[in-house]
Amino acid sequence: MAWLDRDAARLHYTDSGTGLPVLLTHGFGASGEMWRPQIDVLGDRYRFITWDMRGHGRTQCPMDDTQFTHEHTMADLLALLDHLELEQAVIGGHSLGGYMSLAFHARHPTRVGALYAQACGPGYRNDEARARWNERARSRAERIAVRGFDGSARAPEVAISVAGTPAGLAAAARGILTQVDATVIDSLRSVAVPALIVVGSDDTPFVDATAYMESRIPGARRVVVSGAGHGVNVEAAEPVTAALGEFLAGLTL
Repeated sequence: MAWLDRDAARLHYTDSGTGLPVLLTHGFGASGEMWRPQIDVLGDRYRFITWDMRGHGRTQCPMDDTQFTHEHTMADLLALLDHLELEQAVIGGHSLGGYMSLAFHARHPTRVGALYAQACGPGYRNDEARARWNERARSRAERIAVRGFDGSARAPEVAISVAGTPAGLAAAARGILTQVDATVIDSLRSVAVPALIVVGSDDTPFVDATAYMESRIPGARRVVVSGAGHGVNVEAAEPVTAALGEFLAGLTL
């Protein structure tokens, strides 16, 4: 295990393999372990870096809501790249991690050599739609704080992950899962790096969102995995790994 002390947090990350660096971020409730099916197959060809966001997995952070924000998450990603002396990497993620990867590109485009967006959306331009999303996120945080881990613990990508604490996950739901503006959705047309988008055909909330992203990101390729749900890279590891491998093989950073 490896650690990076930054700000008030102690970030847990893994760094394995050699070659093209690929920095992957997990989804809400999961941890870097969710990428094991892909690393087990592709890890002899690429350098995979995974990490646990604040409130997740083994990462340690004070239970102070001011420490759980988009700004902290993007700064953590930047600190990891700097710590590993990487000027650029393939930046990607699942669900919340995919959204934060897009946000990181909008803030630090020169540090992103390519994008991998899995089972995620670009956020909202409409204030009312964003407010509804945020209300659901805050309600989820309350349920976790009172009852402990919620139904998301049954999701396949969460089941293979290292659990954090209910308090940490609730703080992440209040701060990182909520959204603040339209920066990400407004940035899609400015993406000038190769982009791969993956979604399961049964992941109803994100099928249309990923189609929208494909239509806005210049040259993006979208793969819809038949019969898979939200945890697509775990539920349908073989086709997702094949699509990711093909994407990475075509890159030169």
